[in-house]
Amino acid sequence: MVVALVVRFGSAATFSLVLALPAARRVTAPFVQATKAERTAIPFGASTVAADLYRPAHPRGAILLVHGLSPAGRRQPDLARLAELLARHGQLALVPQFEGLAAFRLDGTEVAAVVAALDHAARLASPVAIAGFSFGAGPALLAAAERPRIRLAGSFGGYADLRSVIAFVTTSAAPEPYNRWKLLQLLAGFAENPVDRSRLDAIAQVKLADPSADTTQMEAMLGADARLVLALVYNRRPDALDGLLARLSPGARAALDRLSPLPAMARLRGRVLIAHGRADISIPYTESVRLAEGARTRAVILSTFHHTGPLSPLELVRAGVPDAWKLLGLADALLSDGSL
Repeated sequence: MVVALVVRFGSAATFSLVLALPAARRVTAPFVQATKAERTAIPFGASTVAADLYRPAHPRGAILLVHGLSPAGRRQPDLARLAELLARHGQLALVPQFEGLAAFRLDGTEVAAVVAALDHAARLASPVAIAGFSFGAGPALLAAAERPRIRLAGSFGGYADLRSVIAFVTTSAAPEPYNRWKLLQLLAGFAENPVDRSRLDAIAQVKLADPSADTTQMEAMLGADARLVLALVYNRRPDALDGLLARLSPGARAALDRLSPLPAMARLRGRVLIAHGRADISIPYTESVRLAEGARTRAVILSTFHHTGPLSPLELVRAGVPDAWKLLGLADALLSDGSL
């Protein structure tokens, strides 16, 4: 038992060190099993979902990683590094490419695709875990709620209710322009008219490239429903938010409900792991607190992390002792095969 504990937490310590300080990988590499990604395809209805598979020689379990809003998708450097780390420590890591998320969109089809990926992972190794990141955490948790045999469901920097994220991005004291237009691109898929969806997406792309760009002529071509979506994103008044949300089309309001995982948290049967960076300016850490409360667990709030990863190495040194212990616990949960 003592030897097993040493091996287990020794791996977790190595894992968490490299997770927080990528440069440490050069030091720890000789002590862990090397692995390379291989391309694979996940059956999904009449089509397939492209994925990268990080397969150790003797997997002790499988973990599905769901990326967030990133053009790089499954090849986002931090995510690929995490998948490789997991495989080096004995977990088969499956990382699909969700094209909607890569294009900064959510429309609900992601949940079904994640469920298909979970089923595929279960055919490769067991037990199965899932971890979602940022806006990918919502579909990951919703999918996990449909599969009661999941060992662990993790959310890192995720959200509980999309309405709360909209409020944070649009009406907080110091909103980040980039996040406002990323939100528009996310909500563009909720417009009922396909032409309007394309036009909202085009406006978002122009604003992401230059927040000061004049899109008045593009906005004038929008239909009524799309203008309501745009008005919601432009809004900066907390007292106007509820009215703007209520004026959205029934389909848009249903999509907000469908993609908000908070009501599904009580249905999760395996271990639930919720973590968030306190300095996150894209999704407030309080969303993870709500998720944890819904699952009757506690959220791990990391003081030295922002939305996508750790702050500078100097900040980790200054205030990282409490976070180091929290990271060790997170790493141990991810690496565990479900038994001591």
